[in-house]
Amino acid sequence: MSEELKLQQRVIDELEFDPAVNAAHIGVAVRGSVVTLTGHVESYAEKWAAENAVRRVKGVGAVAQEIEVRLADDKKTSDDEIAARAVRILEWDVAVPRHAIAVKVEHGVVSLSGTVEWGFQRSEAEFDVRKLSGVKGVVNGIAVRSRVQASDIRSSLAAAFERHADVEAKRITVDVAGGKVTLGGKVDSWTERAAAERAAWSVAGVTAVDDRIEIGRP
Repeated sequence: MSEELKLQQRVIDELEFDPAVNAAHIGVAVRGSVVTLTGHVESYAEKWAAENAVRRVKGVGAVAQEIEVRLADDKKTSDDEIAARAVRILEWDVAVPRHAIAVKVEHGVVSLSGTVEWGFQRSEAEFDVRKLSGVKGVVNGIAVRSRVQASDIRSSLAAAFERHADVEAKRITVDVAGGKVTLGGKVDSWTERAAAERAAWSVAGVTAVDDRIEIGRP
């Protein structure tokens, strides 16, 4: 069996193993280390879970996400209802600053805008709304306000990488321009790559993260 077929089978097995994913209508194609997902699921949350499941599989270098969200008739919700629910769930979440985020919904796609102080607040807002029934997609346009010097961001991020058990700091390069952090280098897995990106977003003053870390042995 070729390496591509072996990787394809590992991905299929992981999708079937994940209880958050109904793999019956998901197609998996592999070319090199790139996995393409096709087919359809019943919610945006399930689409997100499917992609995360694939990223956990050893040998996956990139994911092309072409899954369509097809809502069941009893889960279809009007845009104004989705918008109202999104506003309420953001207000209930103490991690998200009140009245800082604007919500727009068009054909089931939720667009978020506004400005927050921390990167984790931006991520938390997206996490909240993508779980809502009727959502087909999320566009996160929330900006992060930077009040920290680039040198402070660089030193804080280096310290965070050294503390983090899932990150091999010496393999990752960091470039800081204003509040934007660009990550480079090569790591062994998507888990390590995701941990590095989360660490970058957790540093005070980071307004954007451009994750260019490659997956594979250095």
